[in-house]
Amino acid sequence: MKLPVIFFAHGNPMYAIQPNSFTSSWESLAKRLPRPKAILVISAHWLTRGTWLTAMAQPPTIHDFSGFPQDLFNQQYPAPGSPQLAQQIKDLLAPVEVTLEENEWGLDHGTWTVLKYLYPRADIPVIQMSLDASLSASQHYELAQKLSCLRDQEVLIIGSGNVVHNLRKIDFSSSTTFPWAERFNEFFKDNLLSGNHEALIHPLNNMQQQDVQMSNPSWEHYWPALYVLALQDKDDTVEIFTDGIDLASISMLSFKLG
Repeated sequence: MKLPVIFFAHGNPMYAIQPNSFTSSWESLAKRLPRPKAILVISAHWLTRGTWLTAMAQPPTIHDFSGFPQDLFNQQYPAPGSPQLAQQIKDLLAPVEVTLEENEWGLDHGTWTVLKYLYPRADIPVIQMSLDASLSASQHYELAQKLSCLRDQEVLIIGSGNVVHNLRKIDFSSSTTFPWAERFNEFFKDNLLSGNHEALIHPLNNMQQQDVQMSNPSWEHYWPALYVLALQDKDDTVEIFTDGIDLASISMLSFKLG
C-alpha cells in the first residue's frame, strides 16, 4: 500500500484546545486515510545544524512556545517513537550525516497539535526529522527525495508549517488579510496544482520580491512544504483540504498528494 504525503498548515497552537473549521478538516481527512504503520513529520519548529531524527522509544511532548494558557501546556501526545525507523531513515539519507537524538527533543507543537486530531489515541509510532538551517531550498528538496521508498512501507510522511508565515504582521482583531499574503498563497496554490515545483523551490525568481519577503521573512515554515512536493509521483492526485489566510498573515493552505 502506497501512502500519500501531506502538508499541514498547523497555524495557531491554540487550535490544539480550540477546535475550528481547520481542525475539523484534519479530522475528516484522517477518516479517509489508510492507517499507517508509522509517521514521519518534518516540522518547522525543529531547526538545527545538520539533520537530526528523534530516536527515542518514548518521545516527550514539547511545548515550544510561551504566553499561552496553562491548558495548552497541559496537553500531552504520548505516541511511541521508533528507534528502528530512525536508523532506517538515517541509512536512506546517507551520505548526509544524520544525528539520532535520544535526549533533548521530542514531538513539538508542529507535530502534536495536528496529530491529536488525526490519531487521538496516540498509538502510532512517530519520528520527527529536523530542518538543517544551512541547506538551500533546492537541497531540502533533494534530501526529501531520498525518503520516497517509505511511502511503499506504509510510513505516512507529513510536512508541518505554513507557506505564508509572518508573525510580526499577525492581527488578532481584524478579519482582513494582507494583499501580499493572498498573492503569495495564490502563487503557491497555482503552481502546486500545475506541478511547477521549480517555481515553488525558487519563488524569488518567479514573483515580486516584496511579496515573497513579506510572506516568509524566514523560511523554516515554508521548507516542510518542499519535503512533501519532493515526494510527489507522476500519478499522485492533488487535494487541497484547507485554505485561506488566518490572522491576516498566516496561510492555512494544506494539501495531500496521492
